[in-house]
Amino acid sequence: MSLRVRVLADDEPCQRLLRLGAGALSDAELVALVAGTEVEGCDDVAVGHQLILECGGLRGLSMAFPEELMRSPCTGPVEAARLLAAFELAGRATDAPTNRVVDTAAAIAELVSPALARERREKVVVLVADAANRVLRIVPVASGGSDSSPLPVREVLHAVLRYDGRAFALAHNHPSGDPTPSVQDREATAAAEQAADAVGLRFLDHVVVGRSSWRSVR
Repeated sequence: MSLRVRVLADDEPCQRLLRLGAGALSDAELVALVAGTEVEGCDDVAVGHQLILECGGLRGLSMAFPEELMRSPCTGPVEAARLLAAFELAGRATDAPTNRVVDTAAAIAELVSPALARERREKVVVLVADAANRVLRIVPVASGGSDSSPLPVREVLHAVLRYDGRAFALAHNHPSGDPTPSVQDREATAAAEQAADAVGLRFLDHVVVGRSSWRSVR
């Protein structure tokens, strides 16, 4: 595939975005702008196009690991970090809790499943809630391999207290797609509940998310 050579200054992606809006840019141009690929000998838009192809499209790119993004000789740690940060911001804007009440396991699962089901590695998040069980913040506290991730109880409590929470829930994904809680999941839940009682917090629930379903650990 040949890429059109841009010869006019006002035809550069940055100028076109400011003049016509982000919708006027191609996927590859948007990726190039976000990543800021400015390596000598590398065409920025060509790099963006190649990254999209190698990751199997934009959805694949949004789920890529840092080491996958850095396989390209024109994409280093800084460029990879910019892309990861952009997708994280987009996800947060889309999945913002907006004071949702999480007083049941189903409410917890409904809130976190869209994001956790996309994860390719196990990820643990804590839902920090106020006294009325309204979500104030969703905070990642651990990320592990393809099959397990430890639950850092101290980090969980720190996140809740840092955001002035009064209650909290836990959620994590099983990349295998099977949401059946493991023995370790149940032990970690018991430890979190005991720690919450010790510092005067309310523990709401712990939900495991699979590919298309979820289960409560309690």
